Amino acid sequence: MSIGLKMSKDQKKFYRALFALVIPITIQNFISNAVNSADVFMLGYVGQEELAAVSLANQFQFLLWGFFFGINSGVTMLGSQYWGKKDTDSIQAVMGIAIKISIVITLILSFGAVVLPRELMRIYTNDEKLIEIGASYLSIVGISYVLMSFSQVYMSTVRSMERVKISTIISSTALILNVTLNAVFIFGFLGLPRLGVVGVSLATLISRVVETALCVIDAGKARVFKINLRLMFGHHALLFKDFVKYATPALCNDLLWTVAFSTYAIIMGHMNADMVAANAVASTVRELCAIVCFAIAGGASVLLGIKIGEGRMEEAKKYATYSCKTTFIIGIITGLIILAIRPIVFMGFNLSEQAHDYLSIMLFISSYYVLGQAMNTLLIAGIFRAGGDSRFGLICDTITMWAVSVPLGFFSAFVLKLPPMVVYFILCLDEFWKIPVVYKHYKSLKWLKNITRDLE
Repeated sequence: MSIGLKMSKDQKKFYRALFALVIPITIQNFISNAVNSADVFMLGYVGQEELAAVSLANQFQFLLWGFFFGINSGVTMLGSQYWGKKDTDSIQAVMGIAIKISIVITLILSFGAVVLPRELMRIYTNDEKLIEIGASYLSIVGISYVLMSFSQVYMSTVRSMERVKISTIISSTALILNVTLNAVFIFGFLGLPRLGVVGVSLATLISRVVETALCVIDAGKARVFKINLRLMFGHHALLFKDFVKYATPALCNDLLWTVAFSTYAIIMGHMNADMVAANAVASTVRELCAIVCFAIAGGASVLLGIKIGEGRMEEAKKYATYSCKTTFIIGIITGLIILAIRPIVFMGFNLSEQAHDYLSIMLFISSYYVLGQAMNTLLIAGIFRAGGDSRFGLICDTITMWAVSVPLGFFSAFVLKLPPMVVYFILCLDEFWKIPVVYKHYKSLKWLKNITRDLE
C-alpha cells in the first residue's frame, strides 16, 4: 500500500472515503460485539460453568447473526447501488422487503428459545448442569430476537446510504446500557438480588428494546427520506425478485457458514466443558481484535456499490485493489495484537488449569487464522457482493466447510479420537482451504456488475 507522497489522488480519495466509513463501522461493530462479549467477560467472574453455558446458549444468537448478515448483505448490495443513483424510494422498498422476511424467521427462533430452551440446549451439550443454566438464559433473551428484525435491517439500510454515525450512536447507547445492567443484575448492585445468568439475559433484552426504540425515533425524523409505510410494505415484484436473487445466496452462504461454526461448537461441546469455556474466550478475543478487518469489508462494500451504481467500473476495480492491500496489512497487525495480549487475557478469567492450557494454544492459532478470515471476508462478503455476486461465496463455503471442515472435525474427534487441540487445529483450517479459489475468482472480475433497475 502506497503511503505519504507516493499516494495518488485516487488513493487519497479512496482512503478518505473508506476511513470515514470504517471508523464509525469499527466503533459500531465493536459495540455490537461488546454487547454480547460483555456477557462472556463478566460471567468470567461468576464461574466457568456459567461462562460455558451462556456461550453455548448464544450459539442460537450466533445463528441469528448469520441470518442478519445475509439479509443485510442483500440490503447493502441493492441499497448502496441505489444510493449511487440517489433512488431513495427503491432503498425504502428494499428495507421493507428485508424487514418482512426477518420478522418471520426471528419469530420462529424466538418461539423455540422461549418455549423449548432445554431441548435446544441439548443440541450442543449433554451436560445437565450446562443445559439447566443455558435454558434459563435462553428463555428470556429469546424475546429480544424479534426486536432485532427491525433494528438490524434499519441500521444496515442507513449504513448503505453512508449514515454510519447514527447507527454507531444507537449501538453505543445499547452497549452502555447493557454493560451497566449486567453489573447491576450479576453482582446485585443498587440493592437488587444477584441474578447471575438470568440477570445477563435481562440486561441484553432491555438493551435491545432501547436499541429498537432509538431506530424508530431516528426513522421518524426523516433525515434522508420520510417513512412511507405503503411504499415500504407494498408489493414490488421486480425489487422482490432482485432481493431474492441476490440476497438468497448471501443468506444461505452466511447461514451455512454460521451453522458450520455452530457445528464446531457442537463438536467441542461433546468433548469436554474445559474446551467449551476456552473456545468461548478465544473466539470472543479474536472477533474483538478483528473488528477493523470486518469494518474494512463493510466500508469497501458500500464504496464499491456506490461506484458501480454510478457506472464507474474502473474506479470500482481500483477501490477493490486498495481494499485488499489494506486488509492484508491490518490482518497481519491484528494477529500480532492477539499474540501480544495473551498474558492479559489469561488474567481476566477464572478458568481451570486445563482450560487455561487450551486457551493458550487457541489464541496462538487465532493469531494466524485471523488473516485468512479477514481476506476471505473482504472478498466474499465485501467486494464480490458489492458487485451483486453472492453465488460464488455460497458455492465456495458449502464445499470447503460442509464437504471438508465439518466432516474432518467429526472424524478427528469421534472416530480417530484425536487430542482436543489437534481437533481444534483441524477445524481452524477452514479459511485456508478456500483462499486459492477465492483469489482466482477475484482476478476474473466476474463479480463486477450493476444490478439496479427503475422502481416499478
